[in-house]
Amino acid sequence: MQDHYQVVIVGGGSAGITVAALLANEPVAPEMAIIEPSDKHYYQPIWTLVGAGVFSKEVSERDEADFIPPGTTWIQDAVTTFNPDHNTVSTVDGKTIGYDYLVVAAGLQLNWEAIPGLKESVGQPGTGVCSNYSYDTVASTWDNIRHLKSGTAVFTHPNTPIKCGGAPQKICYLAEDYFHKAGVRDQIDLIFCSAEPKIFAVEKYANTLNQVIERKHIDARFRQNLVALHPSQREADFDHLDTGERTTIPYDMIHVTPPMSPPDFIRHSPLAADTGWVSVHQHTLQHTVYPNIFGLGDCSNLPTSKTGAAIRKQAPTLAQNLLSVMHNQPLVASYNGYTSCPLVTGYGSLILAEFDYDKQPEESFPFDQSQERYSMYALKAYALPKMYWHGMLRGRM
Repeated sequence: MQDHYQVVIVGGGSAGITVAALLANEPVAPEMAIIEPSDKHYYQPIWTLVGAGVFSKEVSERDEADFIPPGTTWIQDAVTTFNPDHNTVSTVDGKTIGYDYLVVAAGLQLNWEAIPGLKESVGQPGTGVCSNYSYDTVASTWDNIRHLKSGTAVFTHPNTPIKCGGAPQKICYLAEDYFHKAGVRDQIDLIFCSAEPKIFAVEKYANTLNQVIERKHIDARFRQNLVALHPSQREADFDHLDTGERTTIPYDMIHVTPPMSPPDFIRHSPLAADTGWVSVHQHTLQHTVYPNIFGLGDCSNLPTSKTGAAIRKQAPTLAQNLLSVMHNQPLVASYNGYTSCPLVTGYGSLILAEFDYDKQPEESFPFDQSQERYSMYALKAYALPKMYWHGMLRGRM
């Protein structure tokens, strides 16, 4: 196998494949390799609806090989170290791969083990512990929701950056809707424990979400961070991030959003900022130290929400600026921090939040997107997956 490429892309998820597709669609495509260990590719935004029983998890899965752009080499391996001073990366299989230009799109890391009691109980039958945040555990969310007839259902949001910042509350709203439809809502207490100071960072959407919480009679508790589970007792410990006070909440089911971080091989590399994420300029996506390196998506330190919609805007910016560097031209493409969070508030209702770095709404439709609408729910459930598989991952933006 060749050991040097014009462009090496680390990560074959949403960000890596989209950038590769955009570059492959160029009239003269660069010689590229994607380093990605997984043989499956997942459309993760649909997992909220899988956890609510709308779809089976299989609809989210495709073969990775089907989305490697023609002419691009797929190295099915994982990067362990970066050596940017010598323009190489090292892999688990012991390979040293050289590049002229590097794109880092390696996603983030789910730290199940960071909460005692979580890793061994999540997704296991009879524990009441579930999570939409992995393919292996997402079906357990629906199992818990549909079998709960009474008691306490708890939903958590950790004190770390996470992918899809709205997902922890979305499944809470869907569960409440299901309990209502099933006639058991009066027998179930719903508690949403978030380490965040408020329900959403953008005021326009937060105002509506606060009304949703009030209407659904959800006990929302902020600055509450899950620190331990006791599965045998069905109890969860939370620390208040301002006062340090610890409280224990008994549960019959608990949906846990695990703490997340940069992947270890990035966090301990020369590419990392002080925070551990890949250090890039927030508008050009070029690395702050190494001009032949770019980064995007969940692994980057871009100060915006980590969503597929953000990648949809980041990828064209990165591809254009990378081509500019390759041709010794100035970087003119600029990313403004756009991200989107389709906030499902029930079966058939959704608030489409879209905003930029300054937390200012940047909406796509000629109506008030802070209002709950079926049309936006249909967009998320039926249109966006098709746009992802057949558009974004093919470089059709």
